[in-house]
Amino acid sequence: MAATIRLKVRRQRTKGEDSHWDTFEVPYKENMNVISALMEVRKTPKTVEGKEVEPPTWEAACLEEVCGACSMVINGGVRQACTALVEEVGHKVGDTYEITLEPMTKFPIVRDLIVDRSRMFEALIKVRGWVPIDGSYDRGMAPPQDDHVRKLRYELSRCMTCGCCLEACPQVNEKTLFVGPQAIGQSLLFNLHPVGASLSGERLDYLTSEEGVTNCGNAQNCVKVCPKEVPLTVAIAEINRQTTVYKFKKWLGLIG
Repeated sequence: MAATIRLKVRRQRTKGEDSHWDTFEVPYKENMNVISALMEVRKTPKTVEGKEVEPPTWEAACLEEVCGACSMVINGGVRQACTALVEEVGHKVGDTYEITLEPMTKFPIVRDLIVDRSRMFEALIKVRGWVPIDGSYDRGMAPPQDDHVRKLRYELSRCMTCGCCLEACPQVNEKTLFVGPQAIGQSLLFNLHPVGASLSGERLDYLTSEEGVTNCGNAQNCVKVCPKEVPLTVAIAEINRQTTVYKFKKWLGLIG
C-alpha cells in the first residue's frame, strides 16, 4: 500500500473569526517537506470527508531557510516548514504520516497559516537596528576587529526575522511589553559594529525600559528553536551587562 500524508490544518479566514480544522490526505513522495505537501493539497483541496474547500494559505519564498517567511507550528513545535521533512516531523501510523499545522500564536492572524510579523520589524526600528552612515562612499579601511567579536557578529547577523524565538518565548505574551529575543540579538550586533556603536546609547536606553531585557525570564527556549542557531542567550547576557553599565554611568552623571 502506498504511503500517504495526512495534514490537519488549523484554518481561519480573517482575524477575529473563529478557527476550525480541515484534514487533507495526499500521496507521500520521498524527501517531501511540509511546503510540498501543502502544494499537493492546493491542487485538489478536498478534505478527507470529501468536502471541497478553499486551499490553505501559507507564506513561503526562498524554500531554503533563508527568508524566514514559512514559520509555523508543526506538530506542536515552531519551525520553518521548508526544512521540515515529512519523514522527520510526521507521526507515522501504519502507512500514514500525520502532521498538524497551526499558525504562530504570538502574532496577529492574517489568514490560515499566515501571520503578521510586523512587530518584529517595528522592534528593529525601536532598537535602531542599522549602521548610521551619511551617503554611500568609500570610508576607507575598517578598523581591525578581534576574531571572536567578528565571529559573534556573523552569527548574530544570520537572524532572518522568522519569529520562531518570539513564538517559543514564554515572556512574549499579552501581559508583558517584552520586545523579544530577536531585537536584543540585533542590538548587540550593531553595538559591536565600529560605526553602529555610535547609536549604542539609544539602543541601551530603550532596552532598559519596560519593553527591554529585564523582562527576559531566561527560559532559553529562543535559542533552542532558532533555525539559524543565533546565539540569543549570549546576546541577552551581554546586553544585560551593557545595560547595567549604561544605567550605572547614567546614575553617576557620566553620560547624558
